[in-house]
Amino acid sequence: MTEYHCIDMESTTEYHCIDMESTTEYHLNECTLCPVPGPCEPEDLIDGIIFAANYLGSTQLLSDKNPSKGIRMAQAHEAVSQVKSQDEDSQLVTEVDLFISTKAVKVLNADTQETLMDSALRTISYIADIGSIVVLMARTRRSGGTASQDCTESDLSSAEGQRQYRMICYVFESEDAQLIAQSIGQAFSVAYREFLRANGINPKDLSQKQYSDIINSQEMYNDDLVHFSNSDNCKELELEKQKGESLGVVIVESGWGSILPTVILANMLNSGPAARSGKLNVGDQIMSINNTSLVGLPLATCQSIIKGLKSQVQVKLSIVSCPPVTTVLIKRPDLKFQLGFSVQNGIICSLMRGGIAERGGVRVGHRIIEINGQSVVAMPHEKIVQTLSISVGEINMKTMPAVMFRLLTGQETPVYI
Repeated sequence: MTEYHCIDMESTTEYHCIDMESTTEYHLNECTLCPVPGPCEPEDLIDGIIFAANYLGSTQLLSDKNPSKGIRMAQAHEAVSQVKSQDEDSQLVTEVDLFISTKAVKVLNADTQETLMDSALRTISYIADIGSIVVLMARTRRSGGTASQDCTESDLSSAEGQRQYRMICYVFESEDAQLIAQSIGQAFSVAYREFLRANGINPKDLSQKQYSDIINSQEMYNDDLVHFSNSDNCKELELEKQKGESLGVVIVESGWGSILPTVILANMLNSGPAARSGKLNVGDQIMSINNTSLVGLPLATCQSIIKGLKSQVQVKLSIVSCPPVTTVLIKRPDLKFQLGFSVQNGIICSLMRGGIAERGGVRVGHRIIEINGQSVVAMPHEKIVQTLSISVGEINMKTMPAVMFRLLTGQETPVYI
C-alpha cells in the first residue's frame, strides 16, 4: 500500500511522498532541479498520459484543513466503504480513461469519451492506492467559515466550529492502481520543476520551507469558491428567442487559476436574445446550458453547445454573477520572494501553482488593468515588469480576460454566437 500526501496543494507546492513498502520518505521539492522520481518520463506528463480503469463512484467527506497522514488514509478507506455500500442499482461500474498531466486529472468515458471529471491538478489534495483501488480526493469548498450557502446544499461545520473543507472522493479500480497514484504524485513535482526552470528561479536563493511558511500564513484572497457558493450570486435563468436566432453572445475562458474553470460572458449583441432579456451582464460565468454543464469544457466545445441552440425558442441558463474585472491582492513580504507569474505586454502568461500570486487571485490569460491604483493600460511592457519587480508589501491589481479587454476597447471585432 502506497500513500501520497499532497499537503494543501491550494496553498503550497510541497508534495510529501511516503513509500509505505520501502519506508523511504522524501520531499521532492528539495531536489527540484534533479530528475523527478516516478514511473513516467517528465515530457509524457507534460503532454498527458492515459490509464485504463473502472470508475466505481464518488462520495463526499468533510475534513480539517491539514489532517494527519493517518487520518487521510482512514478517510480514503471510508470513501471506499461508502462507495461500495451504495445500492446495487446505483453501482454502475464505468470503464474510463484516466488522463493525468501536469495541469489536470480528467476522467473520460472509455466508450463515448464524455468528460466525467475534470479537476485542475492543484485541487487534488490526496491520492492513495489500496490494492487495486485508487482514491482521489479533490477539495471543493470551505465550510464553517462563512454564513453563505452553496447553490445546492447548506454549509456543514465541525462540532467544535472549526473551518472544514468538503472533499469529493473519487474511487477507481485498476490493475495499475499503484502506477496511477505514483504518476499523479510525480505530476505535481514535474509541474513545479518546469515552472521554476521557465522563470529562471534558483531554489538555492530561497528555500522551499521559507516560501511555504509565507504561503501558509496567507489566506486565499477573493476566493472563487466563497463567491460561487453564495446563493445570492447563483441564478437560474430562462431566455426566450426566435427559432433560428443565435443567442448573440461572445464567451471567453475564465483563465487558468480560476478555482471553477468555465466560460465568461464577454460581450452581447444589442439586438440579441441575451441582451434583450436584461438578465445577463458582461462578466457573468456560465455554469450550464439546458442542464449541460460547461465547467471544465474547452472553449470550442462551449461555443458549439451555444451554436446548437439556434433551433430552440427557450434556453435555460445557470450562471454565477461576477464583475468583469477581477481584483487581485498579492502579499509579498520581501523582494527575495518571487511573485510567481510572468507577464508579456500586460498579459499574464504563466502562474506558479501554490504561489503567492495564485493565492492573490492571479489568472493566466488575463490583462493587467491597474497596479496599486495606477493604470497600466498604456504602460510599456518593460515598465510593467519593472513596477512589479520592485513592488513589496500588498500589491493590488485589477485584471480581466485579455480577449474581453480587447473587445471592450474596440481592438477586436466581436463574433457573436
